[in-house]
Amino acid sequence: MGSEIPQVHMFFFPFMAHGHMIPTVDMAKLFATRGVMTTIVTTPHNASFFTKTIKRSKESGIDIGIKTLKFPTVEAGLPEGCENADLIPTSQDESSDMVRKFFMATFMLQEPLEQLLQECKPDCLVADMFFPWATDAANKFGIPRLVFHGTSFFSLCASECIRLYEPHKKVQSDSEPFVVPNLPGDIKLTKKQLPDYVKQDAETDFTKMVKASKESELRSYGVVVNSFYELEDTYADCYRNIFGRKAWHIGPVSLCNRATEDKAERGKKSAIDEHECLKWLDSKEPNSVVYICFGSMANFTSAQLKEIAMALEASEQQFIWVVRKQKNNEEEEDWLPEGFEKRMEGKGLIIRGWAPQVLILDHEAVGGFVTHCGWNSTLEGVSAGVPMVTWPVFAEQFYNEKLVTQVLKIGVGVGAQQWVRTVGDFVKREAIEKAVKEIMKSDRAEEMRNRTKALAEAAKRAIAKGGSSYSDLNALIEELSLHRH
Repeated sequence: MGSEIPQVHMFFFPFMAHGHMIPTVDMAKLFATRGVMTTIVTTPHNASFFTKTIKRSKESGIDIGIKTLKFPTVEAGLPEGCENADLIPTSQDESSDMVRKFFMATFMLQEPLEQLLQECKPDCLVADMFFPWATDAANKFGIPRLVFHGTSFFSLCASECIRLYEPHKKVQSDSEPFVVPNLPGDIKLTKKQLPDYVKQDAETDFTKMVKASKESELRSYGVVVNSFYELEDTYADCYRNIFGRKAWHIGPVSLCNRATEDKAERGKKSAIDEHECLKWLDSKEPNSVVYICFGSMANFTSAQLKEIAMALEASEQQFIWVVRKQKNNEEEEDWLPEGFEKRMEGKGLIIRGWAPQVLILDHEAVGGFVTHCGWNSTLEGVSAGVPMVTWPVFAEQFYNEKLVTQVLKIGVGVGAQQWVRTVGDFVKREAIEKAVKEIMKSDRAEEMRNRTKALAEAAKRAIAKGGSSYSDLNALIEELSLHRH
């Protein structure tokens, strides 16, 4: 392949959070398999998360470079070593000092990045949406900048419709549903479910950054999307044709991980041995286990975790439950009902910390997924053919929920109503139990499972030779190659 097209060199610059870095590393791998020279630009602490992945890629003949920029923690007033959004103390909200300082530190990376661009002269910079200054940095050297949002076409369209038409300003109350104007599919939301930065009239540092991000996207070369055409064709067309964005769909990028180790070692070190985890799953019947995980950023109170535990026990469903270690160290285990783990022995597995998610979802024993609707998780659930219980918390997760439940009809909502910064909207055990039973045991469960399995097949076809994502990726590489000449 490399001989037909002169080698294109691409820089990938992810935002320093696991939900952004993981798909970016997959993306770099994907481009590298097509003969593109790829370099990931990040900070020293964050580079340590994917050195193993890159070493394995090298051994299999896929060469990915790493360039590091010093993260200005001290200059921005952050604690030493706070180089990843996961390390920001969680009691803080977005307007808080820590988050503000973290974003301030990312803005200080413009100059060192420009030095690197000048030195290496890549043919393209794929930079995260959270770096609005990246378009100007790349333009200085005549380098095309592609934006990576890390979300779906559906949510890109939904947020654009809300930004342009402001339907939330025409309702009488926070809980009155409105139809999102000009978004195909008659999608209803409430004001409560919108991000707080959309509803704020006063300008904050964050709203300024969202605005700058939007403007820099419009001036960029285009957008790369971790999705595939067959999943959301209407919205891919809408984004390109109605909103006039140049966009390429190249996903699901997680499917570039075929070996067990590649699936197991994405992001942080797993809190469970993957072989132990697979052995446990191997002992279960197909579609008998529900997997519960809320990503790396959402937090729940001890009271909410207790509700989940009681719901799982009442549902009589076998489960793997990933619980983020509480950072505020309330009594270590006061979130578990008395004797819960003893009663659940053999029936349930609790993973405290990071889990090998793709490995678990791909196992035939897993028949349902309770998720916060982060786009990586949603797409991994789709790619594994697993129906979902949707429990959105923040970011664009309420939009993704609508795609899963209303458009694709491969999941049921748990009933979360309120967009919140870090701690999820409280949901009662009865609602959790009902939703879990619905995707695992109800008459609809089979129908949803068949639909999700069909999408999983479509995802595999999309990334295979001649598939929609394969072709879009080729077209992009070709275009960048021509642009260079």
